[in-house]
Amino acid sequence: MRLLPALVLAAALPAAELPLVTAVEYQPLAAQVTRLLDALDLLGEPLPAPDTTQLRRLVSQAADPKGAIVELQKILDRHCLVGVHINPESRVKVEQGPAKAELMEQGWRTFLVKVANEAGVTAVLAVDSPNAGRMAGSTNPRARFLDIQMFNKQPLRAHLSGLEVEYRILQLFSRDSGKREGKLSFDVGQGTQDLGFRNEVDILFQARPASKVSLRVLDFNDRPTTAGFTIRDARGRVYPSQAKRLAPDFAFHPQVYRANGESVMLPSGDYAIEYARGPEYLKKVQRVRVVEDRPLELTFRLDRWIDPARLGWYSGDHHVHAAGCAHYEKPTEGVYPQDMMRHLLGEDLKIGSVLSWGPGWYFQKTFFDGKDHALSTKENLMRYDVEVSGFPSSHAGHIVLLSLKDQDYPGSKRIEDWPSWGGPVFRWAKSQDAITGYTHSGWGLSLKEEKLPSSEIPPFDGIGANEYIVTVTHDLVDFISTVDTPYAWELNIWYHTLNVGYRARISGETDFPCIYGDRVGLGRSYVRQTGLDYRDWVNGLREGRNYASDGKSHLIDFRVNDIQMGEGASEVRLGAPGAVRVTARVAALLDPAPDAAIRRARYDQKPYWDVERARIGDSRRVPVELVVNGQVVARQEIDADGELRSLTFSHQIERSSWVALRILPSSHTNPIFVLVGGRPIRASRRSAEWCLQAVDQCWNQKSPRFRDSERAEAEKAYDFARQAYRQRLQESAVE
Repeated sequence: MRLLPALVLAAALPAAELPLVTAVEYQPLAAQVTRLLDALDLLGEPLPAPDTTQLRRLVSQAADPKGAIVELQKILDRHCLVGVHINPESRVKVEQGPAKAELMEQGWRTFLVKVANEAGVTAVLAVDSPNAGRMAGSTNPRARFLDIQMFNKQPLRAHLSGLEVEYRILQLFSRDSGKREGKLSFDVGQGTQDLGFRNEVDILFQARPASKVSLRVLDFNDRPTTAGFTIRDARGRVYPSQAKRLAPDFAFHPQVYRANGESVMLPSGDYAIEYARGPEYLKKVQRVRVVEDRPLELTFRLDRWIDPARLGWYSGDHHVHAAGCAHYEKPTEGVYPQDMMRHLLGEDLKIGSVLSWGPGWYFQKTFFDGKDHALSTKENLMRYDVEVSGFPSSHAGHIVLLSLKDQDYPGSKRIEDWPSWGGPVFRWAKSQDAITGYTHSGWGLSLKEEKLPSSEIPPFDGIGANEYIVTVTHDLVDFISTVDTPYAWELNIWYHTLNVGYRARISGETDFPCIYGDRVGLGRSYVRQTGLDYRDWVNGLREGRNYASDGKSHLIDFRVNDIQMGEGASEVRLGAPGAVRVTARVAALLDPAPDAAIRRARYDQKPYWDVERARIGDSRRVPVELVVNGQVVARQEIDADGELRSLTFSHQIERSSWVALRILPSSHTNPIFVLVGGRPIRASRRSAEWCLQAVDQCWNQKSPRFRDSERAEAEKAYDFARQAYRQRLQESAVE
């Protein structure tokens, strides 16, 4: 292996070997390699596992930094298709590297580019090719078989760092199969090309032909359906390549969704195909061999471990986006209803609310029609509604509005015309009988300690359920959302307001693809219904006949003294203190082996809700907790083996209280209210004091951004909330 102590290149270099650069410092090189590995993982094109393991070790703990500099390059150079040298005058020279020049018909391949940067250039490294049809003189259509791009997005940076050596990612797509010669040309700006065409390299590629793989996708009852498929080859690379996916396949997660009879194109090789249909299904793996030029038909039969809908509990995710975040950020871009419907079907969400919001508002709002979308099926419904996010009131807390009849605030022509605080938005939505709530509730309500309930006053400086502390006193808010932010941050404010007698409910959501881009339905609400109906489902959120869940644990048919959650007013009336009987059917599913990555993560790191976090030690058991007024008063353990079990608790109720069940942080019921002697719930003076202080904290944070024309109305609403909590503080006799 050649060494370049001072970045002086030898005149004649073996074609398959790139020069080593020793005049570089270890720490910034290690940081760049870390970002490179993260980017390759993101693209679904990781290096071989042994190389990745060795690289991660070298960048995290190098006893010999100088030796690590050499070892890092030796490993990475093997995967470089091209080496680029930038001389002190910023001239670019290119040579072919040792990576196998193998492409895939109708697919993308990812390669590394080594950049030896003597000039410390910080421009963008650009690549072009006459075979991509973009360079002058590229007129022969048969020669234009390539598509080509540098991957310059996060976690990489668009510009070169100026470091003496770094690695970039090159992506190549081949239209054809067979041998094709392609010319690659690199530069770092006009005039940087070296003399004598030395900034170009001609490479003979071998493009492997792809075979059509047809998929028979059958549900647990042998009916044709849609499922999610994650396809990896022996190296762990994902297919279809994530590098240049087009909707309905999304580039920000590895799986694709295919319906019965659809297909994928795969080159010859061995593959592991993981398939499922949301968290209620077992994950299964089928290993297959694809032979060149031989079409293949595969059958995939799905298996459920639980079927809540059969038991009368219908899943839904009311926070799904078709634009913004991991989608596209221009207002006129995003994906179409047919793309979102495919994902709802592939995760078996019975209800999917696609919310138009700031980044895609003016385009996505064109799909709103105030009713179930025409693509809905008998078993899976989709509807377009609104998240008030990216609007003037967003600083006070993002608002979700469900089952709207009209999506435009009165008198508004632009987003900027909407109110600057939440109260008017809620009143307008309520005037059309919409169901209203807060999204990603924990943002702005962070706690220093993982405790429920906590007496700590959060900062109220975010976009979650911050102004809920005010609007709940006006009976404007139906629910706050959970599952997509840390559980203690979400539940703490809810517990406190329940303790002083307010009755807003909770729901589960994903905020796809903003907080979670993995898939829709990572956070779900399971609503009790006699049959699937969108309006009845969202009414269930208002009435509290639902439990929130990650889909991996279930709290079904929760009752207190045979009064079911969400039945009537969810009230149990006792003439005097006495024991109540709490029942439910409970199930959870854990893999036999613990997931160390989730267990090591702090509770304020994703995934925020996951049944793995509830695992007891190394066992396959989880605790089911009985919660009264925010306190755990009883606990039973169950095996998380997917079996549905009946549980019974008995507890003495001394004063009017709210009662709930939870498997924390995986699932949580809504409350049943036990009223003793007809008295209202005033369970905690401490909670009343907390709420009163929280109103002041929220006002201090939010009021500077209220419009002058709206300030008096907002101040009146906040004063009303203060008076309401003072009154309830006087009525609360216990701590």
